[in-house]
Amino acid sequence: MNGKAPKAFPFSSFLQSSALMDRLFHGFTGFMAFLILLLAAMTAVTLFIAALPSMRVSGWSFLTSSDWDPVKEIFGSVPFVYGTLVSSLIALVIATPLGLGISLFLTELAPMKFRDPVAFVVEILAAIPSVVYGLWGIFLLAPFMRVHVDPLLIKFGNPFVVGLAAITVAVLTFAILRALDLSERIPILKPVEDYQLWAVGILVGGIMIQPLNRLISAYPLFKGPSTGLSLFTAGVILSIMILPTITAISREVFESVPNSQRESARALGATNWETIQLAVLKSSKVGILGALMLALGRALGETMAVTMVIGNNPQVSTNLLGASHSMASVIANEFSEAVSDVHIAALAEIGLLLMVITFILNIVANLLVWVTTSKYQR
Repeated sequence: MNGKAPKAFPFSSFLQSSALMDRLFHGFTGFMAFLILLLAAMTAVTLFIAALPSMRVSGWSFLTSSDWDPVKEIFGSVPFVYGTLVSSLIALVIATPLGLGISLFLTELAPMKFRDPVAFVVEILAAIPSVVYGLWGIFLLAPFMRVHVDPLLIKFGNPFVVGLAAITVAVLTFAILRALDLSERIPILKPVEDYQLWAVGILVGGIMIQPLNRLISAYPLFKGPSTGLSLFTAGVILSIMILPTITAISREVFESVPNSQRESARALGATNWETIQLAVLKSSKVGILGALMLALGRALGETMAVTMVIGNNPQVSTNLLGASHSMASVIANEFSEAVSDVHIAALAEIGLLLMVITFILNIVANLLVWVTTSKYQR
């Protein structure tokens, strides 16, 4: 206006110092990262302090006992750890082939215009609240399992498990013999062909059928009667809930594999399946393991849906069609009704144990995914 420069804001020169702003930004982000770790540590310490009365009363028997009697103040975590691990493993067995199949379809086979819509439909399952899954499980899944699925499992499930175990023994025998390469160590065995190794594996698997059949007869995996509210039903509903996790992470892992590997395989005459097997799956083993461990962590901590369909019976049984309990569900069921200090402390100790398990799994899973993705981005 009068030819003079406008008066500067009092702190403008202070804020325009790039070195100072870098230090401030670095300090702020570092503080926020430290705050997350501090919150996790404070949660663990709080649970530990709350669990001390139970630790003093139960000691190590809390980790080894199957008894849970709040009236007599006898507490053991084995039924809840068992129910949590078994239901989560069932979920992984069901969800893993589905999740990996969807991921491979989206990254390798699906037309480009269908990839994002299909991925969105699958991943939107993660946005459905847990209690909605639980209501669906009570009113639809549990009756369906009781009427249609459980009778088939009772009739055919145990023989199928015996046959599957025998096939697994045969395959493992073949793999072990092939890895040992006995023909190189014992010249008299030369030459040994693969079909001969398969014959030995099939023979060993056949021999194991009778012992496996006796074992399953003594400890059946599927035994009636069934109400539909069972360990197996909890595993089925968990498999639906962890499916988006496996799909999303494994899809990112597959997309991180360089296209040059796919092109090299095709240039050598590989089919689509051979290209996927050699160029994609072989390079993504660690990342797939990371996706499965993250999904396992999600399954271990699931509460409401499992509480509503697992049956809530603290017992350890090989019968997957029987009612069971989980670590998260016992906390949800009993915390509001616990009156004694030892009972509350026992629930806090279960929460601490669950936190330790899921925390370790998530750390390992994230490290595995990072190793795989960074391997091809150097």
